[in-house]
Amino acid sequence: MNAEFFAAIADIEKEKGIPQSYMLERIEQALLAALKKDYPTQAECARVALDPVEKTVDMFMQQEVVEEVENPVTQLTVEDASKIKPGAQIGDFINEAVDTTKFGRIAAQAAKQVIIQGIREAERNIVYDEFTSKEHEILTGVVSRIDPRTGGVSIQIGSGSEHTEAMLSSGERIPGEPLHDGDRIKIYVIEVKKTTRGPQILISRTHPGLVKKLFELEVPEIAEGIVEIKSIAREAGNRSKIAVLSNDSDVEPIGACVGSKGVRVNTIVNELGGEKIDIVRYSEDPTEYIASALAPSEVIEVIMYDDGKSSRVIVPDNQLSLAIGKEGQNVRLAARLTGFKIDIKSESQAQGEP
Repeated sequence: MNAEFFAAIADIEKEKGIPQSYMLERIEQALLAALKKDYPTQAECARVALDPVEKTVDMFMQQEVVEEVENPVTQLTVEDASKIKPGAQIGDFINEAVDTTKFGRIAAQAAKQVIIQGIREAERNIVYDEFTSKEHEILTGVVSRIDPRTGGVSIQIGSGSEHTEAMLSSGERIPGEPLHDGDRIKIYVIEVKKTTRGPQILISRTHPGLVKKLFELEVPEIAEGIVEIKSIAREAGNRSKIAVLSNDSDVEPIGACVGSKGVRVNTIVNELGGEKIDIVRYSEDPTEYIASALAPSEVIEVIMYDDGKSSRVIVPDNQLSLAIGKEGQNVRLAARLTGFKIDIKSESQAQGEP
């Protein structure tokens, strides 16, 4: 019986990854709880000893041999101790075995609940520890359910040997992106929180971090640190701008990101459902950086204001609408990418001003 008991604990470790030491601790707590329920007046002296080497489970009431008894529950005299263990001396401990077959139904149920709860907590901790290491990373998930009322999507995600379910809220979905049960998609792990109901994994398809990590996956030069992503501005499902810098004069950063015949950037665009991506060159010179950020528009001149936070950009007359973009998107993303306020004027508008 005991051999089967310890074999079962070993199987739990293999199947669920829960350490035997953890399970033994929880089982000891469960058995103690059961003992105290059936022997409430002797709760103070209840003891449990589990030995995985000898494969023994001992439950007993323990009393210390003393000269003068102050607590009759935990202590007894030499005279009384000698009746149980001949030759007992002061300082000895007398253990009286408990017959667990006489456990009441309530006590046994309490022990079972403690063990089940221990397994659940251990499983939750394992999942939490596994996914905490994946914060700010990309994972691949499978769509398991879509809530037609809220638009939220349940995603089955895995990391290593652990799997769990996370909710992709409607606000973190790419607008207009069609998703169906069984679809495999990449998601960005924003944060992993511990809650009373287990780990809560916050995921996103709209976070700029998703674009950054996709480029790291597709562009070896970025993964190796040769090309560096300095900034990203994104309006998910529509357009993103990404500023890159090369740490090697022999490597052209934009070309590395685009790839031969655009294969690298197109892979990312396809993953994002056709979202346009402008790759621009980063510069420490604000005028150069702002001019690059306004791509695909041409720029005649960038004038920085004295506040160091604002600029005026002059573009050819036929490039004004392109520089501003549909509903102001191009200039808005450029401003977010660079961190500067950008006021755009056409060449004729600039010449007509005093």
